[in-house]
Amino acid sequence: MALLNQTFTGRDTMLDEVIQMGEEIIQSRNLEVLRENANLNGESFSGKMSKFGSEYARWYATHFILPKRVEQAIKDNIVYVHDLDQYAIGTTNCIFIPFEKLLREGFNTGNGSVRPPNSIMTAMALVAIIFQSQQNSQYGGVSANKLDFDLAPYVAKSFEKYFRKGLEYFEEGAHGAELAGNGDVSMSRSDLQERYPKSFKFALKETETETLQAAESLIHNLNTMSSRAGGQIPFTSINYGTCTSPEGQMVINSLLAATMRGLGSGETPIFPIQIFKCKQGVNQNPDEPNYGLFLKAVECSAKRLYPNFANLDAPLNLMHYDPSDPDTEFATMGCRTRVLADRFGRNHLSGKGNLSFNTLNLVKLGLEHGIALGRRTEADERGFYRELTHYMDIALEGLLHRFNIQAAQKAKASDFMMREGVWEGGEQLGPEDAVGELLKHGSLSIGFIGLAECMKAMYGKHHGEDETVYQKAYELISYMRDYCDRQSDIHNLNITLFATPAEGLSGKFTKRDRAVYGPIPGVVDREYYTNSFHIPVYYNISAAKKIELEAKFHGLCNAGAISYIELNGNARNNQSAFLKIVQYALQQQVSYFSINHPIDRCSACGFEGIIGATCPSCGSHENDVHIRRLRRVTGYLTGDYQTRFNAAKQAEVRDRVKHDA
Repeated sequence: MALLNQTFTGRDTMLDEVIQMGEEIIQSRNLEVLRENANLNGESFSGKMSKFGSEYARWYATHFILPKRVEQAIKDNIVYVHDLDQYAIGTTNCIFIPFEKLLREGFNTGNGSVRPPNSIMTAMALVAIIFQSQQNSQYGGVSANKLDFDLAPYVAKSFEKYFRKGLEYFEEGAHGAELAGNGDVSMSRSDLQERYPKSFKFALKETETETLQAAESLIHNLNTMSSRAGGQIPFTSINYGTCTSPEGQMVINSLLAATMRGLGSGETPIFPIQIFKCKQGVNQNPDEPNYGLFLKAVECSAKRLYPNFANLDAPLNLMHYDPSDPDTEFATMGCRTRVLADRFGRNHLSGKGNLSFNTLNLVKLGLEHGIALGRRTEADERGFYRELTHYMDIALEGLLHRFNIQAAQKAKASDFMMREGVWEGGEQLGPEDAVGELLKHGSLSIGFIGLAECMKAMYGKHHGEDETVYQKAYELISYMRDYCDRQSDIHNLNITLFATPAEGLSGKFTKRDRAVYGPIPGVVDREYYTNSFHIPVYYNISAAKKIELEAKFHGLCNAGAISYIELNGNARNNQSAFLKIVQYALQQQVSYFSINHPIDRCSACGFEGIIGATCPSCGSHENDVHIRRLRRVTGYLTGDYQTRFNAAKQAEVRDRVKHDA
């Protein structure tokens, strides 16, 4: 009877949890839950509907799916399972889409087939459709790793179309009779320019116009397709910058020009996250073919916050680089995810992605084994590493358990992704076939947060304040990387170390730790823990020194990392300083880099720049009109940090020290 009563009591408790969860969503009582994702309006009808599903799915996974040790580690506030709502059904995280293949062969959305495009306008329209079709097959981001290369053939098709029209318009056609076959005409053929000058000039001008219009259409589409679950815009990223053909250069130039023009009323586009790939010999020096495009990327980033900058020359990114294959060039998801290496030989990007990741709260381990609580005068490093290893084992246990669920899923569950071969080899599976043999090419990642506060708790200073502590911090992350490498060999899977992007997680660890330990100065006295290995945003340090200190950690984080600095003043008015900072970060071997600077927009007059309480253009006060304050979070932008960021990320933005160039 006692056991039966306990059973009913447990069921009543769980029912109460579910009821309370629903009421908080309906009544918008828990804004931290509703604003967990800055690009989802959690207070809208579709946002609330999405939250109903995701919050119950988290609850279900916690009570009925998670391994017990993982569940306890979550309760201990040391392990965090990202996207727990997707755990039970076996969804995977993110992917680099093979646009070259899909555009060349055509594809089927499930409702009808799509032919290969014959113009750049159609090709860019199909890029948006492919992004939209794929994003519901996974829960994370979707990215193009070499969009300039992928779209160049369709610029060529448009050019040839206009050139042949020109031959008729300018009556040069009789002389072009030998140009009978498709592919005979290209923008790089200087002989055609000499022999048919009017037709060539006409074709070039028309192709430039069409490519720019196509780029504008793509960016507008990717900012207006509220087709992701819950009415979100798909989390899209595009990488470009290294294609040196005239057609590829036109794609790059048009994307940058369209971004600088902005959306319909001149607003800064939120998506796609744009990443310019930087490579010595291609775009880093004045005598290199794409150097002018690199300068334009700097100008665009100073105006619009995008593109970010990927360093193809960083040692970690050169390991599998093949100059003849752009698919081996390093590219990234906008948030920072990196999946280039594969122990099974697919050392390229398109057709695979990250499967899942779990994050460790380094701060709590530091508190338990350091000097901050006054329990000891010297850090217990042996105890720290013993417990760190214990919780890394648990985090890995969760990843492997989740991988088994993912691997057992049938191909038809992934729908577009497998059927169309978006995940490489998926098109060879039958609808009932399990996907595990393909998913092994993806990555399973262990992440970390709060290295700075961990060092403060352990030694009394963070790694930006003291050289000895810096070495301790580097040794810690090196230990975590070595652990991941060893486990990769043991389990024969791609297990990697991630410098966690902490949008939804920021503040969660902190809030619970503060309830236990109180507001410990320099450790738990703010609303957030510092992102991954970063020097704290509130620490007064020069831009160059921050870059220098963070750069070494990039080589350890083979699942991805990002560094950024906060520029003091209006970046649009100081592009030379902006350029020097980017170049310095690349020289320091930072793998992925961006520069934060404020972009405010007055809804009354459309003025965009730095706005205080009052618009400098029309004089409107922020109490009377909406001032849209655009800021970056974990690599992404969001519409207005004051209304879309959770409290912890808002606090982090307020604390950001402006760095002098």
